[in-house]
Amino acid sequence: MSNTKKNALYSLFLLALMGAVWLYRSQITPPLKSENQTPLFSFQGKTMGTTYTVKYLADKDLNLKSSTDSILKIFNQSLSTYISDSEISQFNQQDSFQFKLPYFYPVLEKSAEIYQVTNGAFDPTVMPLVNAWGFGPEKRAEMPQNEVDSLLKLIGFSKIQFDNKNIQKLEKNIQLDFSALAKGYGVDVVAQLLETQNIENYLVEIGGETRCKGLNNKNLTWKIGIDNPKANEDQKITGIVQLQDRAIATSGNYRNFYIRDGKKYAHTISPKTGYPVEHSLLSASVFAPDCMTADAYATAFMVAGTEMAKTIAEKMPELDVFLIYEEEGKLQTYASKGIQEFIEIPRN
Repeated sequence: MSNTKKNALYSLFLLALMGAVWLYRSQITPPLKSENQTPLFSFQGKTMGTTYTVKYLADKDLNLKSSTDSILKIFNQSLSTYISDSEISQFNQQDSFQFKLPYFYPVLEKSAEIYQVTNGAFDPTVMPLVNAWGFGPEKRAEMPQNEVDSLLKLIGFSKIQFDNKNIQKLEKNIQLDFSALAKGYGVDVVAQLLETQNIENYLVEIGGETRCKGLNNKNLTWKIGIDNPKANEDQKITGIVQLQDRAIATSGNYRNFYIRDGKKYAHTISPKTGYPVEHSLLSASVFAPDCMTADAYATAFMVAGTEMAKTIAEKMPELDVFLIYEEEGKLQTYASKGIQEFIEIPRN
């Protein structure tokens, strides 16, 4: 090969390499830094059918996007029901399963805890009903009474048993769905990744579920907005909360629903009645030390309603709630004592 051809090929290789580097870096926001401030790194991505955002302060050039994407890919391979060969999908198709990844057992432990505390309002075995009502991969929506009754026989977290190595069905056809806490747990997993790098100030968010530690690059507490369930152009945010060394997760029936024959079907399904819930609670935001706990309780409270959410929050000092409900056609809010001084309610 002549030197001319070699030089041309080398030039093309360099251009391709520069293009690849530019494409990769275009996904990452360069660190922001002003005088006497630690740089703020920020990047975004996609996971669990939604988006994620990670922000953190670091003294050195520390790019953790590829590590974050890798760990979330493995996480989904354990807990996503939309992946046919994931660990949870394999269990749903079998009578028992032995864990290979580290994520299945912790969600079972947390689920058992919250199942007990909420008297079954939180129940990951509700998956057959979720699918049947048209909110899972099957996209069905017709539900005669006899089918609801039949599916209710498959619901009950007490119908499985597990330890830190494997899980087994006590009744055939039981299925699990951890979508009610998977995003929150994913936030915790990414937060743990940051902490292994000695990062003390960060914000991690997946699909709205958020965990914050320390302060932002302006040396202020991180601030998180809580959506207005009946948003309009004048007021899209119902509350703004200061979040430090804590997580927040919000569950509501104001986005994921469909209307069939003039009736609204919300995505929160009661594991007790087998039907979409119908009560005045529109949104439940839960504050907890970790995001998996916050996410699970937010779902449970949307099943159980306003009064149960208040009662549990009062009994558990590590939890706080911000509830949005409708009373006589008007939106009302409730903030538990531990969060009142950290939340701001915008006025019209």
